[in-house]
Amino acid sequence: MKNLLLLSSLLLTLSSFGQNKIDSLIKVGIQYHDNGEYGKAIEIYNAALKIDPKSTLINYELSMSYMYSGDYKKAIKHSDVIIKQKKDHLLLAYISKGSSLDNLGKTKQSIKLFNKAIAEFGDNYLLHYNLGVNYYKIQDYKNSESAYTNAIMANPDHASSHYGLAFIKSEQNQRVQSILGLYYFLFIEPSSKRAETAYKLLKEQLGGSVQKDENNQMNYNVFINPQSMESEFGAAEMMLAMLEASNTLDENKDKTSDELFIENTKSFFSVLGELPEDGKKTNIWWDFYVPIFYKLAKSEYMDVFCNYISISSNEKAKEWLRTNNEKAENFGEWLNEN
Repeated sequence: MKNLLLLSSLLLTLSSFGQNKIDSLIKVGIQYHDNGEYGKAIEIYNAALKIDPKSTLINYELSMSYMYSGDYKKAIKHSDVIIKQKKDHLLLAYISKGSSLDNLGKTKQSIKLFNKAIAEFGDNYLLHYNLGVNYYKIQDYKNSESAYTNAIMANPDHASSHYGLAFIKSEQNQRVQSILGLYYFLFIEPSSKRAETAYKLLKEQLGGSVQKDENNQMNYNVFINPQSMESEFGAAEMMLAMLEASNTLDENKDKTSDELFIENTKSFFSVLGELPEDGKKTNIWWDFYVPIFYKLAKSEYMDVFCNYISISSNEKAKEWLRTNNEKAENFGEWLNEN
C-alpha cells in the first residue's frame, strides 16, 4: 500500500512538472507568434506537443501559427486533431480550419464547414463573419449580406462586419444602406487604415448623386438611380441628393466643409428617423442603424460624433476633439446612458 502511495505521488509530481513545462513553452511560443516569428513559435509548440500530443491548446496554437505562416495544410491537420476530440478550443479550430480551406482556394468547402459550425454553436459572430467573407469571395452577395447581418446581431461592436456590409451595399449601388454601415464602422474603428478607406467612401457616397455641369461650374445637376427611388430608401436617396446640392446655396457659402458635414449628417439621420412607417421593412437598417442614429441626431453631440469618425483623415477633427475634450467626455457618458 505504501509503495502504491509513493507511485501515485510520483506520477502526480511528474504530471505537474510536465504541465508546468508545457505552460512555459506555450507562453514563449505565443510571444514569438505575436512578434510575427511564426517559425520559432512552431518550433516551440512542437516541443510542447511531444509532451502532450493530444493537447487541444497546443494544437490550436500550432494551427494558428501554421495558418499565419501560410502552411494551410498543416493548420488544417492540427485543427482536425481538436475537432475529432470535440472538447476545448473546438470553435477556434473550426475558424482556423475554415480560414485555411478558404486560403487554399477551397472556399465552398470552407462555407460548408462554417455552416456546420453555426449549426453546432449557434449565433457566434466570428463564424457568421467568416461565412460572410467567403460568400463575398464567390460573389454571393445575398448570403454574404445575411451572414454579416447575423454577425452584427450577435455582436454589434464587431467592426469588420459593418465594414463588409457597407462595401457590399456600395457594390450593389444601395447608397443609403452603405452610408449607414460606414457611419457605424467609423464610430467603432475611427483611426485605422481601414477607416481611411471607409471615410473616403463615405464622402464619395454622400456626394455621389450630384455632378457639376459640363463647364465645371457651380451649377449642379442631380442624378438619382431610378431603382433606388423605387426602393424603401427612395425618399432618403432624394434627400441625400438635395442635401449635397444645398451646399452650394448662398446661405452655406461661408460654411466650412466640416460644418456642412455635421449639418448634412444630422439632417440625414433626422429624416431617416422621421420617415413614415409605410414601406419600411423589418431589417437591420430600420431596426438597428436608424434608431441609433436618429437618437444621436436629436442629441447635442453631432459635432463630437462627426469629428470623432473623421480622425483618420482630418487633422482639424483631431484638433477639435482636443479643444473640446470635456464635451467629448460628456458624449461618452451620454452613450453609456443610452
